[in-house]
Amino acid sequence: MTEWFAITMGASLLVFMIPIIYRIFKGPTGFDRILGVNVIGTKTAVLLVIIGTLYERVEMFVDFALTYALLNFVAAIVVSRYLNRTVSLKEMEAREKRDRAVKAR
Repeated sequence: MTEWFAITMGASLLVFMIPIIYRIFKGPTGFDRILGVNVIGTKTAVLLVIIGTLYERVEMFVDFALTYALLNFVAAIVVSRYLNRTVSLKEMEAREKRDRAVKAR
């Protein structure tokens, strides 16, 4: 019964990842794409625990899942901060161009 439950839950998580993959490739902004990758990383951590249940080594796979989730979280924050700074720099350059254009008039 446990194997059937684990396989069913794993398959349903994989099916739920399909719309998220669409969001990663067609996301209107970089932040949408980062969020999609982060959601898939979270679902992957859950899949690791389910795989641990199948192999009856949950304690080992929980360690892997926690490590993976932590790396996923830190990577999402780092990329978000990078994109935020990049967008801020572009906005600042656009403002400077506008200010120069106004002063030139």
